[in-house]
This record gives sequence, C-alpha cells and structure tokens, in this order.
Amino acid sequence: MKNIINWQKINDLLPVIIQHVYTNEVLMLGYMNPEALEKTLNEKRVTFYSRTKQRLWTKGETSGNFLNVVDMSLDCDNDTLLILVNPVGATCHTGEESCFHRFEKQAVENWTWFAKLERDLLARKTADPEHSYTAKLHAKGTKKIAQKVGEEGVETALAAMEKDSEELVSEVADLVYHLTVLLHHQELEWRDVIAKLQERHQGIGLHPEGSNK
Repeated sequence: MKNIINWQKINDLLPVIIQHVYTNEVLMLGYMNPEALEKTLNEKRVTFYSRTKQRLWTKGETSGNFLNVVDMSLDCDNDTLLILVNPVGATCHTGEESCFHRFEKQAVENWTWFAKLERDLLARKTADPEHSYTAKLHAKGTKKIAQKVGEEGVETALAAMEKDSEELVSEVADLVYHLTVLLHHQELEWRDVIAKLQERHQGIGLHPEGSNK
C-alpha cells in the first residue's frame, strides 16, 4: 500500500476517512504522513499526523478511545485512504460517537440507525428488569423469548395474508425486535446472521436455505 501512494501529489499528507465497521457511520477525517501510516499498519491502531502539533498522534493516546483497524482501502487514485475501524468509546472530543454529528435535518442513514439500535438493545440486556422490557425478556429466559418470536412470526404472516401493509410493517418491526433480543440472549448479533448470508451468497437466485435454486 505505502508504495503505490503518490506522496508527492498530496505533499506527504494522505487524507484518511475513518468509518465504523459495524454501523458504517463516518467517524472523522484526519491526515497521515508516511510515518503515521507505517505506525498504523504495524500497531493496527490509527495514528495520524497532527498538522497543528506537527507530530504523530495516535487517536486515543490520552483518552483511551482508540480506533482499532479492521480493514482499509485506498481510493482509485491512490491519494485518499478509507479505514474501517472498531472504535473504543466515542471518537469525537465532544463525547459524540462521530465528529460529523451536526446535520441540520438530523438525518441518519437507515442501516446506521439500525446498527445503533442493536447496540442499545444489547446494552439493555443487563439493565434493571423493572425498568426495561428488554431486560425483563432476558430475565425470563430463552423459552419466553422464543415464544414471543413465534407469536410475532405468526402475526406477521397473518398481516401479509390480509394484505394490510401498515399492519405488516408493524408486525415485522415487532418480529425483528424480538429476533434481536433472541440473538443477544444466545450471545449472537445480527452481524453473525449477515456473515452467514454472505457465506451462502453465490449469486442471483439464492435460496433461503443456502443453495441456488
């Protein structure tokens, strides 16, 4: 990677976009010189070159909120780097998860929102059952959660048979919620389901059970 970057073209400062590997949220933008990139590649933690302090700066070196590298890719011109990270804590110095949090319309991409919802539901797993329905389901155990998944699955099918679009969307929302709780109760997440779908994906016409038919 280092050898194909046109450092002269970018005056030895490579723009670097940081993106959350699970939520796809863009977290921040920074710059790397060759030494910062070398350190990042070796340590698997993002290190930038600070233009104000004129030195290498590892994100999290004082706060502990490191950006752990999962994968990275140069753009087609080899002059901008995108890094997928699994962040520790908030990325922004304000305490926000992303430095880009001041949208005028408070717009959040659908799948980013869903990923954040899943993390919120996972956190509620250990909450007080008296104040959280999610925690109460976990306290009742697998049998109760599985029962709710079954009930919501039937209600989803009935709504579809009635061709009631509004009710179908509502029932699917209930089903997805309870499926999420079930996954978490079994120490799993939606990314495990996505990984299985990716494993099965072999082209157009994918059968739900994993073979193309």
